[in-house]
Amino acid sequence: MKTVLQAISISVLAAVLPAVAPILRAQESPVAKAAPQVDRISQMQGIAQSLGVTCAYCHSAARGSGEPEPRKAIAKAMMEMTDEINLRLRAATGKPAGQVTEIQCSFCHRGVALPKPITDIVWQTTRDQNVAAAVEQYRDLRKRYYGRSTYDFGEEPLIGLAQQIANGRADDAIALMKLNLEFNPNSVRSYLALSYAQTRKLDDTAAIASLEKALELEPENGTVKGRLEQLKSYHRNR
Repeated sequence: MKTVLQAISISVLAAVLPAVAPILRAQESPVAKAAPQVDRISQMQGIAQSLGVTCAYCHSAARGSGEPEPRKAIAKAMMEMTDEINLRLRAATGKPAGQVTEIQCSFCHRGVALPKPITDIVWQTTRDQNVAAAVEQYRDLRKRYYGRSTYDFGEEPLIGLAQQIANGRADDAIALMKLNLEFNPNSVRSYLALSYAQTRKLDDTAAIASLEKALELEPENGTVKGRLEQLKSYHRNR
């Protein structure tokens, strides 16, 4: 039995050591040892700003109540994760704190508690509810966060999403491209994506109109010219 336990212990160590070795080396490096102690109070204030929340978001229970505070536990784990990443960065670069670009909560959160790309939010709402709800949600988020780094409200994100879903959900793709053109009226790529979604519905007339609008914006655009001629030719010969 003792031999079996020893063999199991050796196997566990063999599996774990490769994972913890980089951390141990980072902790032993002179640069890491010279790192200043983390001021948790200041760090928590920075976290609140990064997430766009107040202290009560994590410290939700009455003091001394003993009630669970799950967000506080998550925040603690995230703080430890951030410390570990920064420790590795200092060890990898050989630079002390203050000379190396370190990870901060704001890098991901950017003013929201649950960071997600705008396309993930729009797509989830489209799936769970409908595209009309997603369109209104996008407008609301844009109204509240436009000009900040929280979400990318440029033309590209919605174009990419529309292109991905056009074959199976043409109506949704069309709605998203009309939304995109609401805020980016001169987006030739939005008109191209709109025309493609319209062809998925066999609405060649609408698709041709979208391409003609794109050509008005960029008369020398070869992609638009080619697709427009191809669609008109197919429409004539059908």
